[in-house]
Order: sequence, then C-alpha cells, then structure tokens
Amino acid sequence: MKILVVGSGGREHALAWKLAQSERIQTVFVAPGNGGTALDDRLVTVDVLEPEALADFVVREGVALTLVGPEAPLAAGIVNLFRSRGLKIFGPTREAAQLESSKDFAKAFMHRHGIPTAKYETFSDAAAAHAYIDANGAPIVIKADGLAAGKGVVVAMSLDEAHAAVDHMLSDNAFGDAGARIVIEEFLAGEEASFIVMCDGKNVLALATSQDHKRLKDNDQGPNTGGMGAYSPAPIVTPSMHARVMREIINPTIQGMARDGIPFTGFLYAGLMIDSDGNPRTLEFNCRMGDPETQPIMARLKSDFATVLEHACNGTLDTVELEWDRRTAVGVVMAAAGYPDSPRKGDVIDGIPQEAPECITFHAGTRLVDGKLQTSGGRVLCVVGLGDSVKMAQKQAYETVERIHFNGAQYRRDIGWRGVK
Repeated sequence: MKILVVGSGGREHALAWKLAQSERIQTVFVAPGNGGTALDDRLVTVDVLEPEALADFVVREGVALTLVGPEAPLAAGIVNLFRSRGLKIFGPTREAAQLESSKDFAKAFMHRHGIPTAKYETFSDAAAAHAYIDANGAPIVIKADGLAAGKGVVVAMSLDEAHAAVDHMLSDNAFGDAGARIVIEEFLAGEEASFIVMCDGKNVLALATSQDHKRLKDNDQGPNTGGMGAYSPAPIVTPSMHARVMREIINPTIQGMARDGIPFTGFLYAGLMIDSDGNPRTLEFNCRMGDPETQPIMARLKSDFATVLEHACNGTLDTVELEWDRRTAVGVVMAAAGYPDSPRKGDVIDGIPQEAPECITFHAGTRLVDGKLQTSGGRVLCVVGLGDSVKMAQKQAYETVERIHFNGAQYRRDIGWRGVK
C-alpha cells in the first residue's frame, strides 16, 4: 500500500515516520516534506504543493489514501477536491474545518450545542471592541477569527495589552483577512490539556492525551508560540476526566456537526482548560493533529497506524483499539533565532544523533542545501525522549538537545514540568 502525507512540519514527519513502520506499507510519500523526511530512506519526498497536482499524483502513483497534516489545505478544501475525484483522504471537508478556520463559527457552534466554553463576542469594528474590553476588564483573550499559524491569540493580562492587541489585529491589519474579524472572550484560569480524537463521521477513537507548552520561555513566560514542546500522557486527564470530556465536549461536537449537516471526519483536537474545581471547558478546536503534540503521541503509539487510518477512511473506527507504550514521552522543540516574530533561516544544523528506542528527533523547519541541513522555519526540530517517568523522559530528550547545535537555537528547559512529581 502507498500512502501520501501532505505537509512539511514536525507533525507530518512524525505521522510519516509512524506509517513507515507498518509492514503493509510499500511507500510513504511526503509532500513537500522537509530536511528530515528527505534524509529518511523510508520516506519519499514529493515537491508538489497544489491540491489538483497532488490529486493527479495520487492517481498516477496508485496511492491508496492521503493523510493531511496542516490546517491550511483543509480550510482550502483539499478533502472536497479529493472526494470529488473518488480518492480516499482523511481529514475534514472545508465546511467542517470551519471549527478551526473561523473562531466565530466555532464559538457560535459551541454556544448552539451547549458545549462548555468561555463567553465571547465577535467584532470587526475596533471602537466597539475597545468598548467591550473597557466594560469587561482584564485579563481577557483576543483572537484573530481566521488562521494565523498559531500566532493569532493574545492572552492580555492588562487593559493596555488588550487594547494594543485589538489595534494590532483590526487597525494594523497584522493578520490580513484572518484578523479582519476578532473574537474577544473571557479569560479562563486552570491547567491546559490537549485532547485529540479520530473521527470517521460517526465513530470516535480517542488518542493518548498530551499537554502543550505555548509560551516561548521557561515558567510559561514570554510570547505565545505555535508550541515549544509537549508531553504525553497528561496526568490531569484522569480516567474520570477522560470520560467527562468525551461525554460533555467530544461526543456533542461530533453529533452537533452531523445535526448541522456537516459530518466531521479527520482528527479533532479540543484544547481544554480544566479549572481548579475540575471542570473542563473548550478553549479552541483544531481540525488536525497538534504540533508538537503529535510527536510524543506517535512516539508512544504501538498499533499499526496504517490499519487505523484505513478504518478511519472506511467508517469502521468502532472496531479499533489502540495500544500505547506505557512510557512517558517528552518532546522538546528547538526553535530558530528570532522565533516567533522574525525567525532566522539558513543556519547550519549539526549533531543530530541516530534514532534510538528512547529518543527520536523529528524535523520541522529544516531543509537540505547542497547536502547540508539548514534551518528553514521558526520551529526547527522536536526531540522526543521516552522514559518510565516524566523526569526520565526529560533526561533522554535534554541529553539529545544538548548534542544538537545551530546558531541562535532557542528551547525551553522545563517541558513536562507539570507532570514532575
């Protein structure tokens, strides 16, 4: 069987890496891939980006199914296109992907279907937004309505910061069309967790839990990023919490989408905030696997992922049980100099060790230039360590991180800190 993974990040490297382990797989294509996928002789990188050309490639190569990693092609309708040509693809349609591509759509959907989330209002007029902030005070959260590559959220701890965020998005047009409309919502306190499931339109299969670290610096300081690291499992998601999230958030979402005439297929990622009383609320939905959560999750998955994907495409996820490595996985992101605002590209990367049972390095913002590995994006690598405890997994990851070098490398030294007993 041949499979195509669409995307170029660490998430796609991890998905392709896991698929390549299946004995049923002949070839895993990655389009366009990155330096790491190019260096992996189990993977074949394909320099094709445009959806129609990808569909032509799938037909020409006899690819059995396609897995879409990032949000942009989903929001642009790649699933609609592939299905119109009778091609198997796992991901939500353009209409279903609005759960991620429009914060306003997602909030209105949650409100309509009684899914617990923060109270909110939507604005396209800056003066009205400023008045709402003055009336509600800080802390408060300002979000660009559309896709902003993980950078369209400001958790404003002061009124000045909140007003500046509104001006940045609405008046300065910082995110273009994505920020032409903003959602302002109440600040939720508590502990975050990432809850990711696979959906086939009707059945839901939960993946291992995880916890992301959004802030750039240790102790959750500095600006928000696309994610500086993650670990799995997340201790805060106890078995009873897991059952509650499925009952109150995940199942009502899948049922609500079906009722609204937009059946959901693909990965559904619910970003949760769990308050001090143990009540989960939905911060956001993503319509794909998280990055960097995918890397530790895939490192722990023991089941044949190709078989799982086939069931997902065939509507038979209810027949699947997943097997997980009992160890903890900690993924540490190494980011480029200047990330997140102005990441530098072109720095040479040295010292990445061979993959080992207790440590894997996934590539994101890398490329091969004349046989040398260089930085090509903000988040460059995600080093995943596995161990019998969070501390042991951290040790494996950080020992490897310290062996890798590129000028200006940034990384947090406390990934997984909430899980350390």
